[in-house]
Amino acid sequence: MKLVLMQFLTLDGVSQGPGAPDEDTTDGFIRGGWFVPYLEEGFMETVATWVGQADGFLFGRRTYVNFARDWPKMNDPNDPIGSKMNGLPKYVASNSLKEASWSPSTILSGDVGAEIAELKAKPGRELQIHGSARLAHSLLTKELIDEFRLVIAPVVLGQGRKLFIDGGAPAGFKLANVERTVGGLAIHTYEKAGPPTFATYGAS
Repeated sequence: MKLVLMQFLTLDGVSQGPGAPDEDTTDGFIRGGWFVPYLEEGFMETVATWVGQADGFLFGRRTYVNFARDWPKMNDPNDPIGSKMNGLPKYVASNSLKEASWSPSTILSGDVGAEIAELKAKPGRELQIHGSARLAHSLLTKELIDEFRLVIAPVVLGQGRKLFIDGGAPAGFKLANVERTVGGLAIHTYEKAGPPTFATYGAS
């Protein structure tokens, strides 16, 4: 399976708390809910298409707990997103979580990178990470992410946890697709392309 990260970002790279003011107030973050004003039907159709390509979902502990609280309530069998979220296998990377009640779920602990590499080796289409920026950062360091789908909102927060942080491992990607939504979001799709390259401008 291909490991694909879907992440909502601001122009200054913040990924924290896109869905509500109280979604994630870690470290005093007070500007949550910044993504919601840009949602519209066309983008939700795009998300439904993405989710339709999944054969499983991978979460960090915090995102899993939030999703496990909310998604089981969205149980309309005709909802293409909810039916996939609730029905497909879910994996949560955590060394502290003892129970994963959002069925079918499996807790990955210990050498999480090795366990995820084993999942990727199985037949299938996409293993998708939704949110879970801390997990995404660790998997980027381990060179396990094959594709990024970054949905960028036209807003600068000046505060909040970022997807790409100082001290992270360098990585190269190639731009595979760019789209825009009527609500003002920019969707950039990047595919893994090995280590970054460097050069000097003007060199012969």
